[in-house]
Amino acid sequence: MNKLKKRWGIDSNWQIFIIIIVFAITGSVSAKLAGPLCNFLGIYQTTSHWAVYWSVRILLIFPIYQVLLVSFGWIFGQFTFFWAFQKKMLSRLGLSKLFQQ
Repeated sequence: MNKLKKRWGIDSNWQIFIIIIVFAITGSVSAKLAGPLCNFLGIYQTTSHWAVYWSVRILLIFPIYQVLLVSFGWIFGQFTFFWAFQKKMLSRLGLSKLFQQ
């Protein structure tokens, strides 16, 4: 745990617990929301080719996850951690220009 706390720059085991909970909730909710969003876009699992349906669904999960991660981080009082995490992750994907001022 100490290695993880040092790597993430946090102080307590309680923060680790909250951060892991936020990651779990965010992943579950974003995956759950992607299905109805596909249906809203007219892409149904029963009528669309499996490759199209799952490709679109996975592509939808990414932006949903990004928004929810910061949102749930804020709700659980860990906005600073998740905002920094978000910027680091997006910069690794080459999207760092989104955060330049």
